[in-house]
Amino acid sequence: MSRLSNALAFIVRAIIAGLAVAFVVVYLWPAISNRPENSAGNPAVAGTEPASYAAAVDRTAPAVVSVRTRALVQLDEEKPNIYSQLKLRAISSDGSGVILREDGYIITNHHVIYNFPEIWVVLWDDRILQARVVGSDTATDLAVLKVDLEGLPVAPISDDAPVRVGDVALAIGNSLGLSHTVSMGIVSATGRNDLRSLVYQDFIQTDAAINAGNSGGALINANGDLIGINTRNMEFAKGAQNIGFAIPIALARDVMDQIIDYGSVRRGWLGAQYSDLRPSLQPDGSAMRVGVGIRDVQRSGPAWNAGIRPGDVIRTLDGDAVSDASGFRLAISQRVPGSTVELDVQRGNESFQTYATLIQQPPL
Repeated sequence: MSRLSNALAFIVRAIIAGLAVAFVVVYLWPAISNRPENSAGNPAVAGTEPASYAAAVDRTAPAVVSVRTRALVQLDEEKPNIYSQLKLRAISSDGSGVILREDGYIITNHHVIYNFPEIWVVLWDDRILQARVVGSDTATDLAVLKVDLEGLPVAPISDDAPVRVGDVALAIGNSLGLSHTVSMGIVSATGRNDLRSLVYQDFIQTDAAINAGNSGGALINANGDLIGINTRNMEFAKGAQNIGFAIPIALARDVMDQIIDYGSVRRGWLGAQYSDLRPSLQPDGSAMRVGVGIRDVQRSGPAWNAGIRPGDVIRTLDGDAVSDASGFRLAISQRVPGSTVELDVQRGNESFQTYATLIQQPPL
């Protein structure tokens, strides 16, 4: 009998010990399972990017439209005659656009609709609507279209989502006539302003494929937030691959709002021409550009009235250092006409502080 009691007692103790071990394992399992493996194993997957970006695309794709344009041109313009109007042919082009207001306002590129009197947009659900041009801005290559329809899907924009180099970027557009094509890459660079293709530049560079027809389409992040309007690539450059550019959505939205409200974009103007300086030696031995040079000043303009003359160097704008002509030109343009800016100016070995009241930029 004692042997049976001893056996039962052993079994009970084993069961209790097993339950205790199981409790400890279960209690500690989340911490154990979330630990990264050592260098010999696979990396931990907790917190990495999702396996699919379908949810991000679903948030924005309904607000992306295909833009189709058409125009009639003469076949023989060198020898016009009374029958010339009969010798016409239709030319067409494809692009993209993004709906930014549910009452039918669409942003696209200026070069998509330039010189095309007939414009249609194709919605996510394949409805085709005729569009009219509200306004266009050649300086940023942006244009605003309007369709007569309410309750349209609008691309989500997050002002709290900074664009960082290395972020996932998805391009959505009418690539080569294939509507709502999605390509994936990363943000390769921000603040690109040295392409010499537009007056005002602040491009997002991406390696997401941007082909003909993508112009005016959406560049979104991994959450589906609209971060830019695709505008061009560098396929014309020999050997260039996967180098595309988008206009930051903050700049695009500002241009769109001004075109809707005022019919054109209001930009501050200093009345001067700028040039980049050669890099100068810094105290730590490195070389960098500091300030922008003044090439020319319009008499009686804001810069002239502020005492700025050709050969001067502007080092700061409202207390912020400036280093390149393109960035300084953009910063001035984003000030409201009539506003006053503070400038630190260097002339030879002397420097002085001055204030200039900006005026509306004259037509380019």
